[in-house]
Amino acid sequence: MADDNLVPEPQDSVYQSVQRALGNEEDAKKVMMNPNLAGSIGRNNTGTGSDKQSADACGCGNDHGSCGCPDSDGEPDIPLKAIDDIGRATARDVQEALHQVIDPELGIDVVDLGLVYGIEIDELGRAIITMTLTTPACPLTDLIEDETASVLAGLVEEFRIDWTWTPPWSIEKITPEGQAQLAALGFNFDNLPTYGA
Repeated sequence: MADDNLVPEPQDSVYQSVQRALGNEEDAKKVMMNPNLAGSIGRNNTGTGSDKQSADACGCGNDHGSCGCPDSDGEPDIPLKAIDDIGRATARDVQEALHQVIDPELGIDVVDLGLVYGIEIDELGRAIITMTLTTPACPLTDLIEDETASVLAGLVEEFRIDWTWTPPWSIEKITPEGQAQLAALGFNFDNLPTYGA
């Protein structure tokens, strides 16, 4: 007869399970630090998988080389840097949320408008967003900060927007999706003046 009062045998920790699955301590440490790498560790590599992976993997989990690389899904080329823990928001999560922050003047989101220059999640899970505006004289910083606070509530503990004017914003920064939205609103890109270099 089994005794129900016995303490169960100790189970492997998550780290031990990951290490056993990957067969390599270094790879297990990388996956524990960035769970997005779990599907790509050891893939297309020879040996342990550690050397090539460190050069090829983004913090966002893609194998492009750096987090600012262009996506195959058409997302804008925004540098993303994140220190990921299980259950913590990533830079890509913040980027997706920022699609809900609408520029009040043009009526499209700040990501597709090309106003977001970078997103970083620091070691404490705080989001640092580097952003610009269509013009330095734009009085809408408070409104955009309030909208950002609203969409990031519950996603990150804290956030900060670092406003920058370098490089200056131009219409070339608008994504194809943003151009389509502006065209639907009646904005004509074909009639814009061009400026010589």
